[in-house]
Amino acid sequence: MIFNPSLEDGGVEKNLYLISNYFKNCGISVEILTANYDKYKNFKKGIKFIGTKNVFWQKKNRIVKYLVCLFILFFNLIKRKDKPLIFAFQANIYAVLVAKILKANIVTRSNSAPQGWSQNYIKNKIYKIIIKLADDVMVNSLDFKKIFKKKFNINPKCIFNPFDKNFIKKKLSSKNKKINFFKKGYINIISIGRLTDQKDHLTSLKAIKILKPDLKVKMIIIGKGKNKFLLEKYINDNKLNHKIKLIGYKKNPYPYLKKSNIVLLSSKYEGLPNILLEAQFLKKYIISTNCPTGPREILLNGRAGDLVEIGDYKKIAQLINIYNKQKKIINKKIKIGYNNFGRFDYQLNCKKYLNFVEKNYI
Repeated sequence: MIFNPSLEDGGVEKNLYLISNYFKNCGISVEILTANYDKYKNFKKGIKFIGTKNVFWQKKNRIVKYLVCLFILFFNLIKRKDKPLIFAFQANIYAVLVAKILKANIVTRSNSAPQGWSQNYIKNKIYKIIIKLADDVMVNSLDFKKIFKKKFNINPKCIFNPFDKNFIKKKLSSKNKKINFFKKGYINIISIGRLTDQKDHLTSLKAIKILKPDLKVKMIIIGKGKNKFLLEKYINDNKLNHKIKLIGYKKNPYPYLKKSNIVLLSSKYEGLPNILLEAQFLKKYIISTNCPTGPREILLNGRAGDLVEIGDYKKIAQLINIYNKQKKIINKKIKIGYNNFGRFDYQLNCKKYLNFVEKNYI
């Protein structure tokens, strides 16, 4: 039983779909406990939904969905004789408590660095106590594993996000609208991610603002979120409309990614950001903040792209300014990243997920 109350449009969900469908292909009985039945088309036939199908809950916030699904989890486990192994992708602490009260095995997957969610002292202490009750814990980057071990005194299993090359190829081969904003002869930059404080798109906008006036640049930001109006205001106030365009969420962002020259990630924290994997596979030059966790591993400590400090828009601007003069160095970094991409292989990491689950199913 995979516990993921709120299915949104990010990297967690991409991994959930891949893993769930892989398990099903391996003959494992898979149940999804979520409040977002509207996402059922992303799962293979035969995967059972045991969360609510009521559309009323689909547009509620995460906390409400957590509560509804925890309620469902509690009563589902009470009435079952043979309890399933629970795999928590979200709301780990709450799911662990319910599972242990009802004597069910549970494993958890943490998807973003603790710096983003464990700053509260009390929350941190509670998490440290309860997470130890889980039968097993996994994270998605080696840096994340080190931080987790130091912070919570637990040695989690590290499994990289499985990357499905065929999915990307299929999306690129489908019929898509022409991308008009990007222009030939310009440095075309793309940023993909939710418009939230975590992704810190404002740093990217500040970098574009201070670029050399004669530099031909276009930037597209793909994503939706609460900071949309804040970013729009900054763009308008600084007269950047001719350089930067917010185009909202795109179900298929890959044609935009393919047309770009630079992929820019300005996050304050991550886990193992899928956008950087996608960019690396498509042989793009990557500029990313050296945030916890993931970018440093993906970019091989700067050998496969450029790392900057969190919030350092001046350094980002500097790297964009010299882009046209550094093509030889940049192409070498792109090649190094692509040649080391095998560690994120779909089959390799899906098999590790399968072993992780089978080891804990008693």
